[in-house]
Amino acid sequence: MLSALLLSFAVVFVAELGDKSQLMAMTFALRYKWYVVIGGITVATTVVHLVSVAVGHFLGVSIPTELISIIGGIAFVIFGLWTLRGDSLSDDEGAKASRVTKSAFLAIASAFFLAELGDKTMLATVTLAADNDWVGVWIGSTVGMVAADALAIVVGAVLGKHLPERVIQYSAAILFFVFGAVLFFEGLMPGTAAPYIAAGVVAALSAAVVAFVRFLRTRTAQETEKQTTTEDA
Repeated sequence: MLSALLLSFAVVFVAELGDKSQLMAMTFALRYKWYVVIGGITVATTVVHLVSVAVGHFLGVSIPTELISIIGGIAFVIFGLWTLRGDSLSDDEGAKASRVTKSAFLAIASAFFLAELGDKTMLATVTLAADNDWVGVWIGSTVGMVAADALAIVVGAVLGKHLPERVIQYSAAILFFVFGAVLFFEGLMPGTAAPYIAAGVVAALSAAVVAFVRFLRTRTAQETEKQTTTEDA
């Protein structure tokens, strides 16, 4: 069990370096508390790796990853729109904070669950569970992924303290849209370059829209200021 744990930890940790999961973790850490992000990742990883171990070691069946990937892509677009909308205010700030934290936790857990189904780390876990102790593989792969994503969470948390709120909001939304495009086209057109082409197009369009919106807001603010100055004079 110990050897399986150490082996799966090393394999998954290395596989996660530079993976989209790290970018996802960093993106969520830009918007939410680090412990909410790490909690959501841990729950999702624990469940998805338990599923992968069961599939690989006990059942020997395949998961319809293409359909799940498409659903995950749509979910990420929703997360992006949610990020742009922002969190609604209420009179009771304590209740608001509780609702936002709960919603963020559920969003993070569901996002990572959908993103990891069919991902290379899940496939690696299935492969390792076929020839090693499944409990050790389950624990090692879960800890390995959480440890790798924790590095990205630290980066996201540090950046979140030094970047303006509006920049964080737009950047997070664009990344969610890009993730959504990648997942959607991975499920729709697997094995092709379509996901990467779609990601580039979505990133470029999103950046252009954000730049245009910022231009309009700046222009409106300048005109308002000019009009106010004229009236005062």
